[in-house]
Amino acid sequence: MAIYEISFPSFNERDTVKGWIYTPIVEPKGIVQVVHGFGEHSRRYMHLILKMLDAGLVVCADDHVGHGATAAASNTWGDYGYKGYATTTEDEKTLHDIVVEKYPGLPFVMFGHSWGSMIARDFAAKYGDLLNGAIFCGTTALRKNTVEISEQLKVLVSEGHGSDVKPEFLEAILAGFTERYVNPTTPNDWIATDPGVVADHARDPFNNFKMPPNVQALYDFAQLWVDIGSEAWADIVPIVPIYMIAGDQDPVGNYGEGVYQAANWLANTGKSVKTKIYSGYRHEVHNEPEIREEVETGIIDFILSLI
Repeated sequence: MAIYEISFPSFNERDTVKGWIYTPIVEPKGIVQVVHGFGEHSRRYMHLILKMLDAGLVVCADDHVGHGATAAASNTWGDYGYKGYATTTEDEKTLHDIVVEKYPGLPFVMFGHSWGSMIARDFAAKYGDLLNGAIFCGTTALRKNTVEISEQLKVLVSEGHGSDVKPEFLEAILAGFTERYVNPTTPNDWIATDPGVVADHARDPFNNFKMPPNVQALYDFAQLWVDIGSEAWADIVPIVPIYMIAGDQDPVGNYGEGVYQAANWLANTGKSVKTKIYSGYRHEVHNEPEIREEVETGIIDFILSLI
């Protein structure tokens, strides 16, 4: 295995995005782009990345603006710049172009988790002709308060408060995430059923849940969620195979209901979509020790079926 660390200018015209290309020891069969979620970083997918490498796949990933190594280098935690949610989608397009130039002609699949799945869904709508398939993990349709929060944040941005930090809006986005659980021990218990995964998330120095994003960043997040939150989004996604996975105890996916709703949008517009819901598990099904091997096998089998 070889690891190439790369950097490239962000679409926001301010940051330098930090990324990595991982290569297998065998002749590569395809490329997978891993798109991480909100408040985390791409090394949290290393177990999955290693499995992909074992399957003969090149893997690329970066840390989004305001996140991980990218934020650490520029000290811009929770600040994504001021060019809208297009920033993260366009940064993923830049990473795509870099790895494809290095490994031309290989099938290309995008894997996105949580916010990363939302970015991947936007990417699929804009650049789906570049994909041979896509995997949306821990994704959803709209939650009840998403549009309302987006409109409130839009007003604050228009009034010049984009750089302000207002934790109450992040709290509103995450409101009720543990209400269905019996005796939750932390506010982040929605992340996983395994307490070790939750604890690891909390102590990871490259996670930034403890540093609330500013108003502009939250508006970008909410507006992206709104813009991919209807059948109109699914209608413009090209016909590429799609695999959707989630836990039925995941509040982000509205306990499976939002996942099926998004899958139905795709199916209703003629897309090939496969959905797998893991019973009894929460948001990070790919990190749950009890089912991680099963989840990874499903992901890799889907990718290999496209090659």
